[in-house]
Amino acid sequence: MEFKDHVCELLNTIDVCQVFFDITVNFDLTKNYLDLIITYTTIMIMLSRIEERKAIIGLYNYSHEMTHGASDREYPRLGQMIVDYENPLKKMMEEFVPHSKSLSDALISLQMVYPRRNLSAEQWRNAQLLSLISAPSTMLNPAQSDTMPCEYLSLDAMEKWIIFGFILCHGILNTDATALNLWKLALQSSSCLSLYRDEVFHIHKAAEDLFVNIRGYNKRINDIRECKEAAISHAGATHRERRKFLRSALKELATVLSDQPGLLGPKALFVFMALSFARDEIIWLLRHADNIPKKVADDFMDKHIAELIFYMEELRAHVRKYGPVMQRYYVQYLSGFDAVVLNELVQNLSVCPEDESIIMSSFVNTMTSLNVKQVEDGEVFDFRGMRLDWFRLQAYTSVSKASLSLADHRELGKMMNTIIFHTKMVDSLVEMLVETSDLSIFCFYSRAFEKMFQQCLELPSQSRYSISFPLICTHFMSCTHELCPEERHHIGDRSLSLCNMFLDEMAKQARNLITDICTEQCTLSDQLLPKHCAKTISQAVNKKSKKQTGKKGEPEREKPGVESMRKNRLVVTNLDKLHTALSELCFSINYAPNMVVWEHTFTPREYLTSHLEIRFTKSIVGMTMYNQATQEIAKPSELLTSVRAYMTVLQSIENYVQIDITRVFNNVLLQQTQHLDSHGEPTITSLYTNWYLETLLRQVSNGHIAYFPAMKAFVNLPTENELTFNAEEYSDISEMRALSELLGPYGMKFLSESLMWHISSQVAELKKLVVENVEVLTQMRTSFDKPEQMQALFKRLSSVDSVLKRMTIIGVILSFRSLAQEALRDVLSYHIPFLVSSVEDFKDHIPRETDMKVAMNVYELSSAAGLPCEIDPALVVALSSQKSETISPEEEYKIACLLMVFVAVSLPTLASNVMSQYSPAIEGHCNNIHCLAKAINQIAAALFTIHKGSIEDRLKEFLALASSSLLKIGQETDKTTTRNRESVYLLLDMIVQESPFLTMDLLESCFPYVLLRNAYHAVYKQSVTSSA
Repeated sequence: MEFKDHVCELLNTIDVCQVFFDITVNFDLTKNYLDLIITYTTIMIMLSRIEERKAIIGLYNYSHEMTHGASDREYPRLGQMIVDYENPLKKMMEEFVPHSKSLSDALISLQMVYPRRNLSAEQWRNAQLLSLISAPSTMLNPAQSDTMPCEYLSLDAMEKWIIFGFILCHGILNTDATALNLWKLALQSSSCLSLYRDEVFHIHKAAEDLFVNIRGYNKRINDIRECKEAAISHAGATHRERRKFLRSALKELATVLSDQPGLLGPKALFVFMALSFARDEIIWLLRHADNIPKKVADDFMDKHIAELIFYMEELRAHVRKYGPVMQRYYVQYLSGFDAVVLNELVQNLSVCPEDESIIMSSFVNTMTSLNVKQVEDGEVFDFRGMRLDWFRLQAYTSVSKASLSLADHRELGKMMNTIIFHTKMVDSLVEMLVETSDLSIFCFYSRAFEKMFQQCLELPSQSRYSISFPLICTHFMSCTHELCPEERHHIGDRSLSLCNMFLDEMAKQARNLITDICTEQCTLSDQLLPKHCAKTISQAVNKKSKKQTGKKGEPEREKPGVESMRKNRLVVTNLDKLHTALSELCFSINYAPNMVVWEHTFTPREYLTSHLEIRFTKSIVGMTMYNQATQEIAKPSELLTSVRAYMTVLQSIENYVQIDITRVFNNVLLQQTQHLDSHGEPTITSLYTNWYLETLLRQVSNGHIAYFPAMKAFVNLPTENELTFNAEEYSDISEMRALSELLGPYGMKFLSESLMWHISSQVAELKKLVVENVEVLTQMRTSFDKPEQMQALFKRLSSVDSVLKRMTIIGVILSFRSLAQEALRDVLSYHIPFLVSSVEDFKDHIPRETDMKVAMNVYELSSAAGLPCEIDPALVVALSSQKSETISPEEEYKIACLLMVFVAVSLPTLASNVMSQYSPAIEGHCNNIHCLAKAINQIAAALFTIHKGSIEDRLKEFLALASSSLLKIGQETDKTTTRNRESVYLLLDMIVQESPFLTMDLLESCFPYVLLRNAYHAVYKQSVTSSA
C-alpha cells in the first residue's frame, strides 16, 4: 500500500513538472522512470497471482486485532485494493491515463535504441559487429557512441518497457506510427516476458484479452495475432542465428583480448556490449524453453549454449584480471580528454544557474585531479557521488521550467553519459559485469540448467565448455537482496549443491573416459605377454620343418602393434575418439584452478583426482580377477603388466590437466600394501595373501604340490584330481618378483606375518603333542647312546607322523617365505640399491656380543628389506605371542628342548615312506621332507631366542639325537622300513647346510661322512636307473 501510494505521488509530481524524458539524453532519469513503472506493474500482476491473497490479508487483520486490540486502520483500503486489482492491467490502464504523455515520451525515445538492438544476425554479420580485427587501422581508436549506456542496455528490459508501457498508455498506439512499430517489433520478438525470476507473462494472450473489450481496437487485436504467429514461427530461428553469430564474435573478441589485453582500454564498450547481447540471448532461450508449444521445440533447444556462456566467462575473466589496465586508460581519458571537453561545453552554455554551475565545476575538478599514480598506488576510486550529482542535475534540468533545459543542450547530456560510462570503467567494473552478464536467473531454472549441462557432456565438441556451468553458480549470490536476507542460505545452498554436482559429473565423465582408455591399453599390453608368443613360435618351428598344421585358409593371427598402422589419416580408432573426448573434457577441468561459490572454494582438479583414486583402487582389485568360489586369481606378473599399463595412461593425464598423478599413485598403491584400504575394502595384499595361504600352500599340505629347490618354485605333482591352476606359474622367481613389486615391502611384511601366524598355530599343536609324550621324551633325551632303551621308548611315543607332518608344513611355509623374501630383495636391490647395500652391510657386521634386543632390531630391518637372517624376527614375534601364563618359563624352555628331541627321534620313520625318495633333478623329496631342514633350523633359532637358551647347544643336541637315530636304521634288515634310508640320510646334510649354527665338522663327529657320500651316490644311481 505504502509503495503504491509513493509511486502514485511520484508519478503525479512528474506529470505536474512536465519532466522531459529521452533515453539518449537524460539516460539515468528515463531508465529509472521506466524501471519504476515496470516494477509497479510487476508487483501488481504478481499480487493478483497469489490465490489465497484475500485469506492472507484477512488473517493478517485478525492477528493485528488480537495483538493490538483493533483492526489495522489501512485494512479497508488494502482490501479494496485487492478487489480493484483482480485484473491488474485493466485497472492500471485506467489509472495511467493521466500519465500517458510522460510515459509515451519516454517510450518513444527508444525508437533509435531498440530497433538498433533488435537486428537479425545477418545484419550484425554485415556490420561486422563486435569485431576488433575487421578494421585494423582503427583498432586502437576508442569505441565511441553518442548513446554509450544504451549500447549495453538489456534488451529484455527494453521489451518489458515497450510492451507493458504501451499497454498502460494504449491510446498512443492508434495515433503514433512510431509507437505502434516499436510495440509490434517487441511483440514479434518474444512469446513471454519475465516478471520476476522464473515467473513469466504471456504477452499476446494478455494484450488480446485487454483490448478485446475496447471499442475500435480490432486492428490492434489483429496486430497482436499477427505478431503472435510471427513470434512462434520466426523468433526461435532468429534468436538461434543470433546465438550462432555471438559464439563466433565472442570467441574472436576473447582470443584477441587474451593476446592483447591492452585493447580492453579503448574497446571496453565492445566487451560490455558483447556480454549484454549474449546474456539477453541466453535469458531469452531459458525463458522460452519452458513456455513454448512443443511443435516448435527444436528452435528452443541449443546444444551449443555452453560455448556461448564459456566465452562470456572468458571476457568476464579478462575484465577482472586486467582491471588495472582499464583503470589506467580511463583515468587518463577522464583527466586528459573528458574534463577538457566538458569544461568547454560548460563555458559555451548561454545560461548556467549557480547550482548547476557548481555541480558541473565539481565534475571538471574531480576529473582533472585524476592521475595514473593513483592506480599504481592501488588507491580505491569512488565516483558514486559524481554519478549521483549527475542524476540530480538531470532531474533539475529536465523539468519544464528549468533555467538550464537539458532538452535544449543534448550535447551536454550525451557527453555526461559518456563520462559516467568512463567513471564506471574506473571504480565499478564488478558492478558493470553484474549489470551486463549476470546469469543468476539459472538458479530458478534448475531443471533446464541440469538438462543443458547433460547435453553439453553428451556432445564431445561441447564438453570442453562444460566448466561454464559451475562458473555460472558463482553468479547466484548476486540475485539475493539485502531486504530479504533469509533467502541467502537457500540460494547459497543451491549454488553449492549444483556446483558440486556439475564438477562431480565432469570428473566422473573424465574418469570413465580414462577407464575406457586404460581398458584398451591393458588389452594391448596383454597381447605382449609371453604366453601369447607360443603360437607364433610354433608356426615358425613348423615352417622350418615344413610341417603343414592347421586348416588351409586359417586367418593369420594379427601381431601386436598392427593397430598403429594406418592407411590414411581419416581412419579414426576408438582409442582416438576416447583421447579426443578426454582432451576436450580435461581442458574444461583444467580451465579454472579454483572458483569461489558463496564463500566456498571449489577446485575442479581435486574432483578428478579423488575420482581417479577411487577408480584406480577398484580397477587394481578388479584386475586380480579373484573368484572366491573357484579360487582363481590372476598371475602376479599379468596383474603387474596391467597395472603398469594403467599407470602409463594415468601419467599421460598430466599432459591434459595439472594434477599430481604421483600423489594418486602413492595414495592408492600404498593402500594396496595394507590388508584393507581406507574404505575398509580388501586389497590385492589381502587377496593374494589369502590365495597363497588357503589355496596354494593348502594343496602343498595335501600332497598335490611339491617345493622344488632346484627350480625355486612350487610344482604340481601328477595326481588323480588335477588342480585348476599350475603352481609353478604362481610361485616361480618372476611371479614372486612381480608379487613383490605389487605388494611392496609393507604388503610382503603382511604376507610374512600371515605365514607366521599359520606357523605359530602349528607350533602350538606340536607343543601339545610334546606335553602328551613329555615323560618318554625326557628319558630319550638322556638315553640316546643306549640303543635298546631308545627303541623301547620310541615304541611308547604317540603321534610321531603328526609331528613330522606338522614340521614339514612349517618347512613348506618357510620355504615359500624364503622365495618371497628373495624376490623382495631382488626388487628392492633394483629400485634402491644403495639403501639395500647399507642395510646388508649393517646386518653382516653385527658384533657377536651385541645385545639380543639390538640384534633383533637389525634383523627386523634386514628382514623388511628381504635379507635372510640367522634368527627370523617375524617368527620370533609370532612364537612369542604363544607364551602361556599358566606354564612357567622353565617349563616352556623344557617343552622347546623336547620338541627338538621329538623331531630328531622321529626322522627314521620317514625312510619307510615311498614318497621320501630323494630326486637329484629337483634337489629334494616329492613329499617335501627336504623342507624339514629349514623348519628345524628356523624353529630352533626362534624358540631358543625367546627362551634365552643357546641355539648352538640345542642344535648340537638335536644333531646327536638325529644321527644316533638314523644310524640305527642302517642296521635294520626290514626292507620296508629302510626303503628310502639313503634319501633320509641326506636330511642331516641339508640341516647342516641350512644352519648358520652347525658345521660339517660337527656332523662328521656324529655321523660318518662316508655314509653321506654313499647315500648321495646311491640316490643319484637310482635316479639314473629309474629315468632310463
